[in-house]
Amino acid sequence: MAISVPHPGHSESDSAAVLGKAVVRVAERLAINGDTLSRVLGISPSSASRLAAGTYSLNPSRKEWDLALLFVRLFRSLDSIVGSDEAARTWMRSENLALRDMPANLITHIQGLVHVVDYLDTHRGRI
Repeated sequence: MAISVPHPGHSESDSAAVLGKAVVRVAERLAINGDTLSRVLGISPSSASRLAAGTYSLNPSRKEWDLALLFVRLFRSLDSIVGSDEAARTWMRSENLALRDMPANLITHIQGLVHVVDYLDTHRGRI
């Protein structure tokens, strides 16, 4: 299943709804729980719970928006490399010698999320 992201020209509320749904689907597919998702996006656990329920909208003027876009980009890159949700979940929870940690641990910090996305983008370019 494809994960869609907002496109220019959509209203802010439409874009927020699309990105919010994409983030929730990525978290489900990677088996990322609400507490971890809240750390990835820099929002409270209750906001992450409301996001999953569809009652919280990501704000395009806050860092949560950019982090959400990176999180979806991470999944899209990883999915293009490994090809299945199970393999993606395994990769996220396996020690990675190049990254020097499990990607699931790294993505809970901005620098780690950016580093994992860059790593995946570099490897995706080889395919």
